[in-house]
Amino acid sequence: MPLQKLQFRPGLNREGTDYSNEGGWYDGDKIRFRSGFPEKIGGWTQISNNQFNGVCRSIWIWLDGDAGAGNTYIGLGTSTKYYIYFGGLYNDITPIIQTDTLTNPFTTNYGGNAYSVLVTDATYNPGAGDYVTFSGGSAVGGVTISGDYKVQTIVSSTTYTITITSPATSATGGGTVTAQYEYPSGLDVYSIGTGWGAGPWSRGTWGSGYSSGIGQQLRLWSNDNFGGDLVIAPRGGSIFYWQDSGGVGTRAQYLKNLANTTTLLTDATTFSSGSTTINVTSANAPYVYPYSYITGTGIPANTYVTAINNVTGVATINNTTTASNSGNYSFSYSGAFVPSQTYQVITSAIQEFVIAFGSNSYVPGNPNSTFNPMLVRWSDQANAYQWIPQVTNQSGEFALTNGSYIMGARATRQEILVWTDSAIYSMQYIGAPYVWGFQILMDNISVMSPNSMITINNVTYWMGKDRFYMYSGRVEVLPCALRQYIFDDINTDQAYQVFAGANEAFNEVWWYYVSKSGSGTTVNKYIIYNYLDRVWYYGTLGRTAWLQTGTQPYPIAADYNGRLLYQENGTDDNSTTATLPIYSYVQSSDFDIGDGHNFGFVWRILPDVNFNGSTTNQPSVTMTVKPRENSGTPYGQADSPQVQSAQNYTVAPQYTIQQFTGQVYTRLRGRQMAFKIESTGVGVAWQLGSPRIDIRPDGRR
Repeated sequence: MPLQKLQFRPGLNREGTDYSNEGGWYDGDKIRFRSGFPEKIGGWTQISNNQFNGVCRSIWIWLDGDAGAGNTYIGLGTSTKYYIYFGGLYNDITPIIQTDTLTNPFTTNYGGNAYSVLVTDATYNPGAGDYVTFSGGSAVGGVTISGDYKVQTIVSSTTYTITITSPATSATGGGTVTAQYEYPSGLDVYSIGTGWGAGPWSRGTWGSGYSSGIGQQLRLWSNDNFGGDLVIAPRGGSIFYWQDSGGVGTRAQYLKNLANTTTLLTDATTFSSGSTTINVTSANAPYVYPYSYITGTGIPANTYVTAINNVTGVATINNTTTASNSGNYSFSYSGAFVPSQTYQVITSAIQEFVIAFGSNSYVPGNPNSTFNPMLVRWSDQANAYQWIPQVTNQSGEFALTNGSYIMGARATRQEILVWTDSAIYSMQYIGAPYVWGFQILMDNISVMSPNSMITINNVTYWMGKDRFYMYSGRVEVLPCALRQYIFDDINTDQAYQVFAGANEAFNEVWWYYVSKSGSGTTVNKYIIYNYLDRVWYYGTLGRTAWLQTGTQPYPIAADYNGRLLYQENGTDDNSTTATLPIYSYVQSSDFDIGDGHNFGFVWRILPDVNFNGSTTNQPSVTMTVKPRENSGTPYGQADSPQVQSAQNYTVAPQYTIQQFTGQVYTRLRGRQMAFKIESTGVGVAWQLGSPRIDIRPDGRR
């Protein structure tokens, strides 16, 4: 009988049985298909030996100037902090939400533990897992407590414990200490029962989803750059702003606080001692808003406008002035009306807006209006501080109607796409007076998580709750040969951990998810859609965030060990200082001779494989033919001969005539068989071609 060529359809298919998919591939891990043939995926290397704290859920990369002249920053939001990676270091820019001055706050050797310290602060009570920075104190119990510390336990409403690195004797003291409390930490996993989308709808009042605290939910950050600056927000929390001018040594601040200290205009004003009004030039009166702070000679600290007559220019203030004066006084933007809570914040780079998805509405005189999970709200154009809609600016808001809450948004080349829990909208800039126009693209769709969407080459892909979608001018459902297999495997209790990433060099969209197997709470698997070949494949890998951008040579991903990694770099796992092999394999569905009425006897394989990209001497793969009598029986004894390159790849010869083991001998018998190729060595890269087997009929029993 002539040699039988082993050629299989590209992609993995798990929609039917193993045998019904004859002629295709059925299983694999850490492989991809290129030009129809399977190959091992690339390796990964550390960006830095340094590690960050917490589980990273968001990566953002931007330049603060022209390419080649500006700084390249990598922002990463973790479950505990927000960092900017720059200069080889993870620079902590987590916002400080309260600063206290304490006197002798430390009790060392707490509970008889030389490394445990009790901290007393009557004005702020952090949560376990939050971080606090101490400075300015003196030694207590033989140690000086200074730097960044994690809160270990909450003892009472005024005391908590931290752990120090050096033992201390029992003492109380520390002198005058400055305590800076960081924004509360979030959770590494999704907690059932809190947050929007958890529990039955209408279980409580608007905004009740986070009543148990932003720190008690899975921490998801949204981030975008506004020029060289950075805008960030934890899902369900406030908007923060990091100013590039201060450098990576400065922290992000509440956007509302920056609005209160940034000058809106300077006006020649007059007032009298003891008066509660200030006269504003009538031409400037329309630009002064309630809650705008006022600074100038004779103005007490924290003085702000409570009301303004835009015709007469008389502004009412909250303080009685302390001196009679006239001159130039500065009015700030009204930070009180910056959204106090949002699900996601992005910027529109071309039109220069900061946009909050999910927000409290603007209500004159009420800066603490009720949170609306369907409200889209935006700042004035080219002005991140101005959020009060006026005829003199372009800030505004719009409430979506289809759905219960906004899941997420992505900026594309011509529009911003907005997903609710049941619909997708197009948001386009139309100019004053409406500023932004909204059009529903499709109703009755689903979306798995706030980070399950990705746009590549102006086509947007996302994972729904039971299918995949794409949008390229119209919404379509993506046919998926792995649909049942993947959606049966996803732990939907951890759906918010699902995230998408692009790998454009290989025309791929990756979705990472938490499988029901294993711990069931950590991301450990992925599914890939190759949009050029329109095929699917999957594998196992633990990642928590992913981003590809043209400013970096490779896609960047985050792992569970506090490291950023370059993906598709090399052939091995270099996520630590030790180089580890990547186990990679692909296995076909069963095939047979004719209709399988005869047994087949395979006595040799003629391999067809290349090892381009390998970095080891004479790399090898193992080819296995696995026989069985019929679909209901287990595989029998298989032969797994090794196929080895005859070339030396220490200095890898790229794209030359391949030399490898010409034939390998086997001895196996079955009605149907599966073919498998795998590699387990360091420095191995491979791509399979069309191997052949020498098979002959061997009877019917």
